[in-house]
Amino acid sequence: MNSLTVTKFWAAVLLLLPVILFAELSEEVELCLGCHSDSSLQMELPGGDLVSVYVNPEEFTNSVHGSKLNCTDCHNDISDYPHPERNLKSRRAYSLALYESCKRCHFANYTKTLEGIHYRLLSSGDTRAPVCVDCHGAHNISKPDLPKSRVSRTCKSCHDPVYEVYIKSVHGKALTNGNTDVPVCTDCHRAHDIEDANTAGFLAKTPELCGSCHADEKLMTKYGLSTAVLKTYLQDFHGVTVGFYSRKEQDIGSWKAVCTDCHGVHNITDVKASDSPVLKKNLQENCRRCHPEASASFPDAWLSHYEPGPGKAALVYYVKLFYRYFIPFTIGGLAIHILLHIWRFATNR
Repeated sequence: MNSLTVTKFWAAVLLLLPVILFAELSEEVELCLGCHSDSSLQMELPGGDLVSVYVNPEEFTNSVHGSKLNCTDCHNDISDYPHPERNLKSRRAYSLALYESCKRCHFANYTKTLEGIHYRLLSSGDTRAPVCVDCHGAHNISKPDLPKSRVSRTCKSCHDPVYEVYIKSVHGKALTNGNTDVPVCTDCHRAHDIEDANTAGFLAKTPELCGSCHADEKLMTKYGLSTAVLKTYLQDFHGVTVGFYSRKEQDIGSWKAVCTDCHGVHNITDVKASDSPVLKKNLQENCRRCHPEASASFPDAWLSHYEPGPGKAALVYYVKLFYRYFIPFTIGGLAIHILLHIWRFATNR
């Protein structure tokens, strides 16, 4: 292939590029991209902020909306050129003015956001609270969980300190290595109706939340982990107490002891790691967070998440085994004794 042929080939590619990019787009979108595919296109707001109104044709074509929506489906106040002026003072005010366009198609998720902490912050005047486009994007929207690690990276844009702690945890490290079985932000906090994690209600639901994975027999078997953690917690003093007061809808903040109090929140480590707060050598310090007078032998009164057996807490196991048979034997013997006494009394009469 000579140089002239190569030149003609690339010239043809450049001429056909808009056709290739816009092949699946509607006539209206092609018309809009005639101007908005210019990367230097900007709009100046009355407050002085410059807002880019550039739309990357390739990104829009590959987005989930690319072949489904027209521009005016979202920008429904625009019907002609020149476009109406935007009397908005800042770039953020521009985003907030447009974000409710999403509810026309995604009303169910929009209504969920009204119950979330982000909307409450926005309603109280905090304009930093994220809205739809802050998490999903605007013209380049793609599936939010492909790959799954993208979810936590999205939250990172606002919650960077938390993300940096999470990504070093046992869950975060596994996610970095491509493991999709571990939880990301939305698995614990949900996506649209995000609850305030500082409330007593959220705290009380922590065991159930952790149990959604750690009581899943199929999932835990895959990693050689016990599914008894939730059952044993609910049967010990902490679990019984949390369950009792939760049913009475009382604040558990003063006497709490849920999963995150012992294992951590975003900084959960492997239970066998040297810095694990539930490792025996670190357990006393961990207990002292709630029990300041805890002695070195204080943690020995807790069986952890182990179920008593001949090889673990043998004394407790054999005492339970003894009473399992002794109590029915005693009650059964007493019942037989009473029945024989009644029979003898009736016979004598």
